[in-house]
Amino acid sequence: MLYGLAAYGIWGVFPLYFVHLARSSPVEIVLHRVLWSLLICLGLVAILRRGRSLLEAMRSVRTVVPLTIAALFLAGNWGIYVFAVTSGQVVQASLGYFINPLVTVLLGVVVLRERLRPAQWTAVAIGAVAVTVLTLDYGRLPWIALSLAFSFAIYGLVKNRVGVSHSALTSLTTETLVLAPVAAAVLIGIEARGAGHFSDNPPWQGLLLASTGIATVGPLLLFAAAARRVPLSTVGLMQFLTPVLQLMCGVLVLGERVPPSRWIGFTLVWLALAVLSLDSLRSARRRVRAAAPVDGAPLTEVASSLR
Repeated sequence: MLYGLAAYGIWGVFPLYFVHLARSSPVEIVLHRVLWSLLICLGLVAILRRGRSLLEAMRSVRTVVPLTIAALFLAGNWGIYVFAVTSGQVVQASLGYFINPLVTVLLGVVVLRERLRPAQWTAVAIGAVAVTVLTLDYGRLPWIALSLAFSFAIYGLVKNRVGVSHSALTSLTTETLVLAPVAAAVLIGIEARGAGHFSDNPPWQGLLLASTGIATVGPLLLFAAAARRVPLSTVGLMQFLTPVLQLMCGVLVLGERVPPSRWIGFTLVWLALAVLSLDSLRSARRRVRAAAPVDGAPLTEVASSLR
């Protein structure tokens, strides 16, 4: 439980971290995040002697191809999130992670042809109404929230199809490895044009950019430790700590204004999540009573623990 709460808590206060990187563009931040994360991952692979597992993953086309696709969606998710934070739209970013479980359930139906229970359909319908209300309030689609929700849901979908034969560390190392050559080339081009900000306000901007590796890998390993020890339904409930903290950071710390009409949309989203969570808990209890093994759980059952 402590591992899980620590992971989701760190992700929840990310806005307070990334706002200090605003000197750099979202693209530059993501490029540094990829490269520094790779260095941290390779160091851990060496320390934990996971080199053989990494080589096996890199040699398998069935692993590398989907992880490359997953990595592209993950990088897009990172970029949109950093843009949201550095442009003062943390509240909308938190909305994206509230909506994410609903989008994941929807993808299970559309892509995997999974059958939803009535309560899950109710949650999706309430979520659709919430998005409509928020669209009318914003005067446009809340594209940041929807982009974050869909990009992370698709990332989770692809990872779900890869399976669990590789650890979280091996998967992330593979994902950053396939992104690293492009990230390095683009970053060199940015620095060559004098558009980079690594040397701004020395040494703090450079240290902050370098710390993105620890900030990325650290909570992921904490989450992986929790996921191996805590029931799926519990992990699913803990995940809501992240968007709640992000919302609090945006409103209470960063001073973003949320008009009363927008709270209506958020309330509908929370209602949908309450319906989805209660249904997941009831389903988990039924599985425990049946004492049946849960192998190859459908995507709708892991909707709450994709991170």
